[in-house]
Amino acid sequence: MDTAHQLSIVYRYIEQLVPYARNARTHSDEQIAQLAASLREFGWTNPVLLDGDSGIIAGHGRVLAARKLGMHQIPTIDLAHLSEAQRRAYVLADNKLAERAGWDAELLELEVADLSGMGFELGVLGFTTNELASLLGTAEEPALSAAVNEERFLVLVDCGSEHEQAKLFGEMTERKYVCKLMS
Repeated sequence: MDTAHQLSIVYRYIEQLVPYARNARTHSDEQIAQLAASLREFGWTNPVLLDGDSGIIAGHGRVLAARKLGMHQIPTIDLAHLSEAQRRAYVLADNKLAERAGWDAELLELEVADLSGMGFELGVLGFTTNELASLLGTAEEPALSAAVNEERFLVLVDCGSEHEQAKLFGEMTERKYVCKLMS
């Protein structure tokens, strides 16, 4: 790689970042809640891409999720070497190219089943409850991880829509409740 274009991760204050006004990608409240859950579970794994002047090229949803979690600094990478046309095109390409990927159905089912068997919280994967039930071959809740010497109580909440369910799930996980999604 040309040394003039080597990438460096720099932590910046969220307040300094400027969303791209013509970003055609939208983010629902449900998706922001899912991104926030992912950030809580995995931490930052994908820095926000900037234009060299604090303008966001890619990572608008992650920034919204970080704000929701009350984060003040986030990792960023400057792509100041891109031309204006390249930056604007990358805003679109970054999102569209990710959509075009597919899944190996057998490996996906195996991986989700293994994670469920390990007691991992499948809700942070981004799949709907119906998709998870289909992947697991059951409409039942994935197995709960066993806690030793811990008193547990189960509360079942019937939501009117998947959107309401995602919103409530996000609120409860933010309050540090262990939640499982059911369909």
